[in-house]
Amino acid sequence: MPNGGGVRAVIDTNVLLSGLLWHGTPHRLVERIRTGALTLVSSPALLAELAEVIGRAKFQVILARSDTNAEQMLAQVRQLAEIVDPPPLPTPVNRDPDDDVVVALAVAAQADLIVAGDDDLLGLGAYAGIRILSPADALAIIDG
Repeated sequence: MPNGGGVRAVIDTNVLLSGLLWHGTPHRLVERIRTGALTLVSSPALLAELAEVIGRAKFQVILARSDTNAEQMLAQVRQLAEIVDPPPLPTPVNRDPDDDVVVALAVAAQADLIVAGDDDLLGLGAYAGIRILSPADALAIIDG
């Protein structure tokens, strides 16, 4: 069930995974989702990407050390996120189709921000009035 935070954001998979597994700025974003200060918006495509990445062998030790597993972590994300299945963008905005999936979701979900660690996405700066920010810049806005 979405928690109704004031700021709505699409968080790219690598930033979200970093926030779920390690401490630091991405983790502070995940904490804001948990407290309701931030609404995480995701899509079936992004959840599938997260499942694929988190299922990689290199993350199994980290998950085990955190006393969790990929299924539990994915269930947690599904519980925290508002899920939207967006239509594709009318025209590509980036050379990476995965980035277009993120932008299409943000547009369809009327997100305030896209949080990314990806230079191609960050290089756009904004799309359709939606700012594309690093985790640190996003956190500064959320924390006001």
